[in-house]
This record gives sequence, C-alpha cells and structure tokens, in this order.
Amino acid sequence: MAVQMSRAEFEASVADALDGVPAEFLALLDNVVFLVEEEPYDGLEADCLGVYEGVPQTERGWDVGPVIVPDRITIFRGPTLRMCDSAQDVVEEVSITVIHEIAHHFGIDDARLEELGWD
Repeated sequence: MAVQMSRAEFEASVADALDGVPAEFLALLDNVVFLVEEEPYDGLEADCLGVYEGVPQTERGWDVGPVIVPDRITIFRGPTLRMCDSAQDVVEEVSITVIHEIAHHFGIDDARLEELGWD
C-alpha cells in the first residue's frame, strides 16, 4: 500500500536530503536544478525514482561553452510513495535517490554506485 504524504511533505523530504549532502559536494553542483514530479515521463520506467539529465562533470571538456540550460535532477513522488511502507521509508529512499542522482552528475554510473552500496 502506498504511503500517504502530501506534495509539500515530499518536497520537504527532498530539501532535507539536500541539506544532508556535504557542503563540499553541493558547492561543486554548478547550474543544477532539483525538481519534484508526480510520475516519470515517457522514456523512463514507471518505477523510476529519480533521473539526472545533463552532461556529467566527467564528460565536460575544455571545448564546452557556457551552459545556459541547467542540468536537472528530478525526484518522482508517485513511484517513491508506492514502493515505501512508511513515511520514514520515504525519507530514507529520497535521501538515497538524491545522492544517487548527484553521483550521476559527477559521472558515477550505476555499476559503480552498486559497488559502493548505493543501488
């Protein structure tokens, strides 16, 4: 059964997760926006909890000009609430998802995240 949590409460859990990210990592997030959406959009699996869209830091070279459109990290409320059993589970899963997507921004792929225990 899906956890009942208002959008405002869910957004607060995303904000809390960001507050838990070490400042030295947040300082390296340049031109990145964090969003909350209800459901994954076309092209993503229905149970996707979050997605990073942009050019990972490891793929940016000297020839990349100024980036006007920010990278996006989107956390999906619906799938997260459906997979969790309690509000505390939601808070924990949101924290994991936020870290997971930030890692993608820094060029860490899913295989490496799994090795590190962040799958």
